[in-house]
Amino acid sequence: MKVRSLLKRTLVPKALDEQLNAIEKPVGTLGYDPWGFNVDTNKIAVALFKPIFEKYFRVEVNGIENVPAEGPVLLIGNHSGQLPIDGTLIAYALATRKQNPRLPRAMIERFFPTVPYLGNILNQMGGVLGDPVNCSKMLARNEAVIVFPEGIRGSGKLYRDRYQLKRFGNGFMHLSMQHNAPVVPVGVVGCEETIPAIANIAPLAKMLGIPYVPVALPLILPAKVILNFGEPMSFPSEECQEEEVTRRVDKVKEQISILIDKGLQQREGLF
Repeated sequence: MKVRSLLKRTLVPKALDEQLNAIEKPVGTLGYDPWGFNVDTNKIAVALFKPIFEKYFRVEVNGIENVPAEGPVLLIGNHSGQLPIDGTLIAYALATRKQNPRLPRAMIERFFPTVPYLGNILNQMGGVLGDPVNCSKMLARNEAVIVFPEGIRGSGKLYRDRYQLKRFGNGFMHLSMQHNAPVVPVGVVGCEETIPAIANIAPLAKMLGIPYVPVALPLILPAKVILNFGEPMSFPSEECQEEEVTRRVDKVKEQISILIDKGLQQREGLF
């Protein structure tokens, strides 16, 4: 805790500290919420990530004002890049927007909490194990929640399959309807090129008990990233057949595809 306090005093500018203080987060007396979120860790992470966001990935953000200022909301995007870079970029963009910033929660793959230290860090930064129960509890607390319905099908895709959306699960739509939470589609362009994988060593992944072992360069490339946030989509909360739920999911998927195409047209080069 002393180290964290020292890092905060050293790394977090006063203006950023005040901006993030304005974002209300219910935490206990020790500074954590039940899922491990910590305000000071977030401030340090945002301060450290600023040059990465602005200088390394040179992120261009469009439509961030479409995310509601308050209340439950699901940020639904395409997934890629082997590592959760896309979720981190979306979270940073929302936490630092000029009007009504929010600190979103991100549903993370079950694999990441098993990695020593990484799981705790992700929890303190707002990451929550990605299951319907946790997501439901987040929405009940009026959180903005980042969800990638492709899951590991998206994050572990090969470079030849870049920007081809994989199957979306229906879980997020059930939660949207249950909590009257609007869905904001997000098209992410650029993360496909950060860690391009040409193959996946499936037998080794199975032996190690991890989702995939990509054949890729051991570094993160400085691809330019474009984030396009679409307009909120609301869905009636009345009971309906699963076929109708799937149709609603497909509508979200279609909007994300449109936002991806928009980002690809906006991008002048990979780097």
